[in-house]
Amino acid sequence: MLESPLSARLKSSNRILVAGAGGGFDVYAGLPLALALRDQGKDVHLANLSFSRLDALDLDTWLDEDLAAIGPDTPSHDWYFPERALARWLGLQGLPATVYAFPKVGVRPLRAAYARLVDRLGIDAIVLVDGGTDILMRGDESGLGTPSEDMASLAAVHGLDVPEKVVVCLGFGVDAYHGVNHVQVLENLAALERDGAYLGAFSLSRATRPGALYLDAVAHAQADMPGYPSIVNGSIAAAVRGEFGDVRFTDRTRGSELFVNPLMAVCFAVDLGALARRSLYLDRIEDTVLMRQIAAVIEAFREEVTPRPPKVFPH
Repeated sequence: MLESPLSARLKSSNRILVAGAGGGFDVYAGLPLALALRDQGKDVHLANLSFSRLDALDLDTWLDEDLAAIGPDTPSHDWYFPERALARWLGLQGLPATVYAFPKVGVRPLRAAYARLVDRLGIDAIVLVDGGTDILMRGDESGLGTPSEDMASLAAVHGLDVPEKVVVCLGFGVDAYHGVNHVQVLENLAALERDGAYLGAFSLSRATRPGALYLDAVAHAQADMPGYPSIVNGSIAAAVRGEFGDVRFTDRTRGSELFVNPLMAVCFAVDLGALARRSLYLDRIEDTVLMRQIAAVIEAFREEVTPRPPKVFPH
């Protein structure tokens, strides 16, 4: 019990890419694992599917097509820039301060950009991270959350020739605001366990170095972008601090009731390939070039299926 299936899977990996799957602040949800792996002597790199205006970046920021290297001083006219905020925090900690960024594109160009980064860095393992759990939806659930970006990343990485590929979710419960039924999240995890693809769970603790640094990074991001703090990571951070219930940390949640609780600080890990194979529509987005094409495919698929009815927790 002292070694999780996830740590066993990554034990022989040396150059690991921890990448945010769903865009925005998702890369922050991968920070604790990245820090823990770095403490083990691993060469760890961070990347994210970006919601920022990457098209306005200077040409020297681009390493290759659809692949940008963001540092603490990367100039941008976009005030919303989580990748730069994280790079600034990393620099303050004396850590390598580059966060790689991919634009919001379809599966084909996103996979090509990932492949370029894998070749450039010699990556032998990819950990795709979701802030929340909607990446675990296979398509016939009562609600899918915000699936387009997660599925683009999942499909892109699934097609790469990399020895180890896993998915880690942090923030159980935060997707309820977007219609995810979390009994169905647990149902999907149980199915992955039956497939031998569930890699265990662990709780993020502020008593650990990664946990304490994660709290500091989230606070730094909120100060760096006060007009748009991350609701997902703010909720996770509140849970890590031991707060509970309708916790207020931003005006962005005005009018809604949060349910911050200890389960939000639990990381769930699964095999990426098995998760991709369980998806009912991932093959349909293989040839997409634009993100809006993925959204259209998902919308069409949802018109074909009868969603599984939502369930309530029995206790």
